[in-house]
Amino acid sequence: MRIAVGSDHGGFTLKEALKAVLAARKIDVEDVGCHSGDSVDYPDYAEQVARRVSTKKADEGLLVCRTGIGMSIAANRFPGVRAALCISPEAARMARTHNNANVLVMGGDVVSGPQAEAILDEWLRSRFTDEGRHKRRVGKILALDRQARDLRELDEEDPETAEAIRRELDRQRTCLNLIASENYASAAVRAAQGSVMTNKYAEGYPGRRWYDGCENVDEAERLAIERVGKLFGAEHANVQPHCGSSANMAVYFAELEPGDTILAMNLSHGGHLTHGHKINFSGRFFHVVSYGVSRKTGRIDYDEVAKLAGESRPKLIVAGASSYPRILAFDRFREIADGVGARLMVDMAHIAGLVAGGCHPSPVPYAEFVTSTTHKTLRGPRSGLILCRREFAEGIDREVFPGIQGGPQMHAIAAKAVCFHEALRPGFKTYAEQIVRNARALAEALRAAGFRLVSDGTDNHLMLVDVSARGLTGRDAAAALSRAGIIVNKNVMPFDKKSAFLTSGIRIGTPAVTTRGMKERDMAVIAEHIAAVLAAPSDAAVLSRTRTRVRDFAGSFPVP
Repeated sequence: MRIAVGSDHGGFTLKEALKAVLAARKIDVEDVGCHSGDSVDYPDYAEQVARRVSTKKADEGLLVCRTGIGMSIAANRFPGVRAALCISPEAARMARTHNNANVLVMGGDVVSGPQAEAILDEWLRSRFTDEGRHKRRVGKILALDRQARDLRELDEEDPETAEAIRRELDRQRTCLNLIASENYASAAVRAAQGSVMTNKYAEGYPGRRWYDGCENVDEAERLAIERVGKLFGAEHANVQPHCGSSANMAVYFAELEPGDTILAMNLSHGGHLTHGHKINFSGRFFHVVSYGVSRKTGRIDYDEVAKLAGESRPKLIVAGASSYPRILAFDRFREIADGVGARLMVDMAHIAGLVAGGCHPSPVPYAEFVTSTTHKTLRGPRSGLILCRREFAEGIDREVFPGIQGGPQMHAIAAKAVCFHEALRPGFKTYAEQIVRNARALAEALRAAGFRLVSDGTDNHLMLVDVSARGLTGRDAAAALSRAGIIVNKNVMPFDKKSAFLTSGIRIGTPAVTTRGMKERDMAVIAEHIAAVLAAPSDAAVLSRTRTRVRDFAGSFPVP
């Protein structure tokens, strides 16, 4: 253990005595001063100790002044520092076990030498009790620390925008986010995305830029490429697409000519706008034939896909969905594509995190092209990527730049590098597995409450819930749930007779609540709240009561 110690002139004598105690215990001590009883300014020494703890150059800190108050105030200005003023061994024990304090502060005029040694003894002996309530509360302290740091300059420059951000943070903390395509990026991802790399133009690719001064952004992009390639086992990766839609566009424009045929999933059956909707570029530039799900099972009928492929002879087959709750059979899509001489593109935007965590088969061995967003189940920044076989690398890179994009967003690429780094860690597999367990638990609880689910359940992170049997539209159901603090989205159901503005269903997903630490037992609580709201969607008392319960429940699970 390495402890940084510091004091002002008023705490010098006690600091020297405690430093000797630490040395006798073979603890590595760094004394930042002061080094005599001459008058000095205590913030200077609080800064030295707190900065070392904040940057992890020291494991813990010890500060002494006359009362300890000034040192505590100054040290707690630093990110990650939890300085505790202790006047008794019991206070030291509680500061450690309940608050995970990492800087001990004492007052030379408040405690005697023997008292101070007893306090230090208890501090060194005690450890953080990593239990639910203490971990949760310390997590909230850390969140407040990040919020204050992030918004300090914005408060001064643009208080209106700062207030909107603050309100959004409160909304995220107090609501249950069940939007299947949303998640919470880590503080590290957000730090990279908000970094100075936003200042750099870098048209081109690492080592081949049109601008000078790109050596550092080159390194960030190389890290992102290397990590995502390792994460998914891809031969080539392009991490410059601004979003999933531009990633899809790049593949289409690299491989197809206007008017060529694409076979893709019908939007109303679970596909995406970029899979051929008539108002989207994909439907405007290309001839799109759509496949869907079986009316009986709610699952893709692969024999029907093969039949449509044989009839339309597409140049490209697109697999992937934005609201399909079952495993996608990439081997079957590959077989169908080979049977008609088509290439296969998989849009894994929704399931990328599940693929990375080993909870869904990977499309990479089967498809020439794989596109994805980097948020959703991957928990990264809102952006996109393309994976492809080496033989298609040059064409894909050329189509991304200069084909459809100019300067890449280097701050977003740096954030992607962090995201892929996090997804390569063993804990991400545990996270992905929990997403699926939570989705299954929530689906079962909703079924038990009498709701019909498309395909009768889920294999992944989302489910489609039919609310029409309760006399509701998806729009009305989503609005009522929102008023109660439960955030979902209206969603068309396969063979829906209602318009896309009304819909018969809602889409529910578990990535975001899983990031907050919720488990299967918590899904039963969420299902209970959903059922209560949808049983009385116009009852203000029910909505108000549920909103209060949701706020209290959500407060037990900190937002990263």
